[in-house]
Amino acid sequence: MTDHPVILDADDLIAGYLPGINILNGCSMEVREGELIGIIGPNGAGKSTFLKALFGLVPVRDGSVTLAGEDITNLRADQLVKRGVGFVPQTNNVFPSLTIEENLEMGAYQAHKSFKKQMTKIGDLFPVLVERKNQRAGSLSGGERQMVAMARALMMDPQVLLLDEPSAGLSPVRQDETFVRTRDINRTGVTVIMVEQNARRCLQICDRGYVLDQGTSAYTATGQELLKDPKVIELYLGTLGA
Repeated sequence: MTDHPVILDADDLIAGYLPGINILNGCSMEVREGELIGIIGPNGAGKSTFLKALFGLVPVRDGSVTLAGEDITNLRADQLVKRGVGFVPQTNNVFPSLTIEENLEMGAYQAHKSFKKQMTKIGDLFPVLVERKNQRAGSLSGGERQMVAMARALMMDPQVLLLDEPSAGLSPVRQDETFVRTRDINRTGVTVIMVEQNARRCLQICDRGYVLDQGTSAYTATGQELLKDPKVIELYLGTLGA
């Protein structure tokens, strides 16, 4: 996809939750339109912090983030949603007391007139959600909740979707479904940036991968190249890379 335009560019980000304590120490990433990008690395490497910094949830102290050439550094989350960036957090990602349909309505809050049109699109990707739209989200399994969270983020028709460990806590079968679903979303034209602990599976489906370590981008290559890289196997994949 090297001929596709750059949709999101993070340049030398320095960011952290507390004053004077940086989690990201010069983290950079260039994402092209239509790519599926996987971010892997050890615990504490700054993977989730990086996504949150892109989405305005962690203050960026230095560096910049641009979306289609427009500076979006430190914009509020609601402003980013309006500009075409969706975000699915790892935990607490549904409103449990609301029905599936009401959760999706919340996703379309800033563009309620497009709700019906978006529901049709969601029905193509997640038919089970439309069939069970009156069921309360709190009664769903972890995999089903993840489905609702992804669908809600898609209600604003984002250009870029940020996924924070979408397979975390799910059974192996549900994990597999989540990765397939992520690829399906990407095939509709949405650029996806996904942080994952299941490094092997993530690299199998992504176009390109970034390995983060100690708050910086340590390696980048295609998913298949990283899967075969001896250093990445030794440090980050272990026996899973074999």
